[in-house]
Amino acid sequence: MSRFWSATVRALQPYVPGEQPKLPNLVKLNTNENPYGPSPLALEALRGEINDSLRLYPDPESTRLREAIAAFFGKLAPNQIFIGNGSDEVLAHAFLALLKHDLPILFPDITYSFYPVYCRLYDIEYQTVPLDDNFALRVADYSRPNGGIIFPNPNAPTGIALPLAGIEALLKANPDAVVIVDEAYIDFGGESAVALVNQYPNLLVVHTFSKSRSLAGLRVGFAVGHVDLIDALQRVKNSFNSYPLDRLASVGATAAIEDREWFERTRQAVIRTRTALTRDLESLGFEVLPSAANFVFARHPKHDAEKSALALRQRGIIVRHFKLPRIEQFLRITVGTDEQCAALVAALREILKA
Repeated sequence: MSRFWSATVRALQPYVPGEQPKLPNLVKLNTNENPYGPSPLALEALRGEINDSLRLYPDPESTRLREAIAAFFGKLAPNQIFIGNGSDEVLAHAFLALLKHDLPILFPDITYSFYPVYCRLYDIEYQTVPLDDNFALRVADYSRPNGGIIFPNPNAPTGIALPLAGIEALLKANPDAVVIVDEAYIDFGGESAVALVNQYPNLLVVHTFSKSRSLAGLRVGFAVGHVDLIDALQRVKNSFNSYPLDRLASVGATAAIEDREWFERTRQAVIRTRTALTRDLESLGFEVLPSAANFVFARHPKHDAEKSALALRQRGIIVRHFKLPRIEQFLRITVGTDEQCAALVAALREILKA
């Protein structure tokens, strides 16, 4: 049936998400899901919304959720916030609304692999900018003509964060281009660039509820920026899908962002486990990049990463391996519970000895 495909579809190379295998007793450390469940208040709100109101359309503007996000960050108005069906949808709208210009956009050579997919989908020219030898982003490398800049912070899959001063330097060096900071993992380390939004009208910051708020199954994301940037996203959204969030997602996300105690407790638990996991991996001879995310990026100088990933899988543990230049010898390992990480380390110790 491919004879009916459009030329655009024929040229696409779709993003490949992390594997979701249906295996019993699996230690799943490949998709950066939070090992701890959602806020109990979010679960309660979801149960309360399962009623006759589901026959009605949801609020197309997600007003209550936008108000809750504005209150969480402070010094923001709800009209500075855009809501989407997961941060991937928010990013997709941002590429079309803010990054489709005559000049190529810039992003790192090692980064979230959905970015080039969006560029191909929307016919956006782009150039990749190499990270340095330590896999860090060099701000000076982005001082060139461009149609916009986007990067994750902390970066994915490296986990390395750019300090807030570096982001501000990037904004100052590119006042005529939109700079999008994709902060899917910021709550596990680093400072959010949301603090700079009111100073820089060219800054858009994108967040997700999938990681630090354990709501990957609800698909909720948002962007924060100047009202002009948000209006552009709204124009695209309302030309695509007026109701991106259902009633359950809206109430669940609202309760989750209002439950600051659960958010703080679970993110600190992940940070503590990450520290212990890094120490244990280094004791086995792994080089572990400094991570500010809920995963670590590690390689062993004497053991092939692909073979190690396969050996782990045979023991019921899955991690992510990328067959890409510069990083083909790294494993990206999600920070799970203490018990899951202990099982991983024990399996790696056995594999390395063998």
